[in-house]
This record gives sequence, C-alpha cells and structure tokens, in this order.
Amino acid sequence: MKKLLLATAATALTAGAVAAEDVKIGMILGFTGPIETLTPHMADSAELALNEINASGKFMGGKTLTSVRADSTCVDAAAASAAAERLITTDGVAAIMGADCSGVTGAILSNVAVPNGIAMVSPSATSPALTTAEDNGLFFRTAPSDARQGQVLAGLLQDRGISEVAVTYTNNDYGKGLSDSFIASFEANGGTVTLNAPHEDNKADYAAEVGALASAGGELLVVLGYSDSGGKGVIQAALDTGAFDTFMLGDGMYGDALVAELGADMEGSFGAVPWSQGEGADAFAKITADAGINGESSFTRESYDAAALIALAMAAGGKADSATVAANLLDVANAPGEPILPGELGKALDILASGGAVDYVGATGVELIGPGEAAGTYRHYDIKDGAFNTVDFK
Repeated sequence: MKKLLLATAATALTAGAVAAEDVKIGMILGFTGPIETLTPHMADSAELALNEINASGKFMGGKTLTSVRADSTCVDAAAASAAAERLITTDGVAAIMGADCSGVTGAILSNVAVPNGIAMVSPSATSPALTTAEDNGLFFRTAPSDARQGQVLAGLLQDRGISEVAVTYTNNDYGKGLSDSFIASFEANGGTVTLNAPHEDNKADYAAEVGALASAGGELLVVLGYSDSGGKGVIQAALDTGAFDTFMLGDGMYGDALVAELGADMEGSFGAVPWSQGEGADAFAKITADAGINGESSFTRESYDAAALIALAMAAGGKADSATVAANLLDVANAPGEPILPGELGKALDILASGGAVDYVGATGVELIGPGEAAGTYRHYDIKDGAFNTVDFK
C-alpha cells in the first residue's frame, strides 16, 4: 500500500501552514558552487510548473503558489541548513523543492526538515544513502539513486569492451556513493579499477591527482564529479599533460559549459545522465520552448516534476501543508489514476477536485518506488562535434 510508510508520519506533522491565498514553496538549489550553471534552469523548470498551476486558477479555490529561492551552495552543509531554516522560519514555506547535491540534501533533511516537519522533494540528490535516511516519511526524489547509475555506467564500459579504468570522484557523499556503486558493478562484470582516487573541488591545480591516476594506468578515466568544479579541473589537467584523452562521465559532469569550454578535446568521451523519452518528455520540451526556458539541461525535467508533485499532493489532500504533501504524494505519483503529462496540471486539478485520481507521469515517466524515489532511466551519450549526442536510453 502506497501510504504504509507515511501513515504514522502524516498524523504527526503540523508544520508548514501558510496564508489563505499565498502558498510558498521553497526552491533550495546551488545557485553558487560547483553546479551553478545548471541550477538556474532547474529552478526555472520547477517554477514553470507552479506558474502553470497558477494560470489555471484551479488550485485549492484560487490560492496562488509562490516560489522562494535559497542557495544550498551544493557543498556547504552548514550554509545549506541555515538557508533552509530561513525558508521555514522567515519565509514560511509549506514544502521544499530540493535540495540538489546529496550532502547538503542529507544535512537539510536531518537538521531542518525532519525537526520542523517539512516535506522535501529533491530533483537531483542521488546518493544511495538517502534511501535509508531517517526521514519520518518526509523525503522524496524524482531522480534515481546512484545505486542504479553505477550499474548503468558499468554497463556502458562492458558494452564497449573496456575492462580497465582509473576512477576519480569528488570527495563528498555524492562522489563516494557513486564511486562505490560503479566499482561494485564494474568489478562484478569482470572489470579492473587501477586506482580509485578522490579529488577536492575548487583547487587551482590537479597535477598531483592526475599524476597518480596516470601512473596507475587504464584505458580511460572515469570522472564522477562536478562539471563546474573539480571534475572539469581534473579533465583539463589530464588533457594538458596527455595523461588521458578519453573520459567516461557521471551525471554531475553533464553540462553545456563543459563542452563549450573544453571543445574538441572532449571528442569521443561519453557518459550517462538521468533523462527520459516519450510523450512526457516531448510535452515538457514543448512547454519549456514555448516559455523560453532551457529544458534540455540536466535535471530540469526532474525539477518540473518535483514541483508539480508537491502541488498535486496538496490538492489531493485539500490542505497546503507538509503533512498533506507527505500523505498524498505517492498517491498522485503512481497508478491508478488518469495519466497526467506536462502542460496538463490544470486538468489534474479538475480531476482531483471532483474526487478522482491522477497518475502523474510528468516529464520523466514518474514512478516512485520504495520509500518515495524514482526508478528512472538514463540517457547514454557520446560527445561529438562539441555536443552531447544521444546513443540510447538505459
């Protein structure tokens, strides 16, 4: 039963009440830090869902959803927790869309969200550790766990006949979790990791890290980091020294700025990023293009879906608070019910108002499993002619 994990938590939650006509939703993302070129597109996509609902005039008798942005920094747990605390105590948000990076998401969840009874839906926190985090039924995510991504990345290497690699990962919860997942799957497939080495973000020089990786050898370098920070720095150092010329990239390395800045040197590298295809993805592409939003950046689909799910859960339960989000989110996310695509949120509100059920498909083919996380699919891409080109979906 979908409500089994949430039943006791739902009766205990009281935080998040809002004014009669204005329902505030927190958007906490790393507007500064190692993914700062990605987060504006994520926030725009989430706010597109809220604007769509507002334009319908059908949300809970005409209430208006308002976005309140806050900076998670992606890497500073104390700063992220303080920002989330301000969202709740000063801004009075009813729920949070976010956070983004796994470490700060875990910190906000344990330090702020659980003590205050605030529901969170993250579009991009992928650490496997979040699956079993103590959350009182308050935490959901629309991006799949890195337990799945590790399997996908290992499969890409197996498909290409690559059996020996070096690995570098950003030294935080996200990087370590993804590295562990990838190596377990790669070695289970018969692969060999010559060296698994962490790197710190925002260093001026990665020569020492690259030197150790080059000495260990490997057919290519697997980079599990951030496209705006250490991951890019390691790649640049490897290219400059000739240590490696081909890279496999984790999801945090997907960003237009990476190929724009490194250009032809990235030719032939490849990777995977959570993505989707089909009716929902096509509908999302249309509404973002019509709105002048870059919906083709990473985690934009997941962000739209996260915000939409928060609002629909409130509508389904008839109250604009976190207890209602927690109690109803799995119901609106999964079957049974009328399938709902991007651009159809007004239709969903009509169905819910009449006592019907919705199955929110959204931009990513939403299906929340276990304790409220996405099963997910991944886009396998090659970098060719200075662009990310889809190979297939996994």
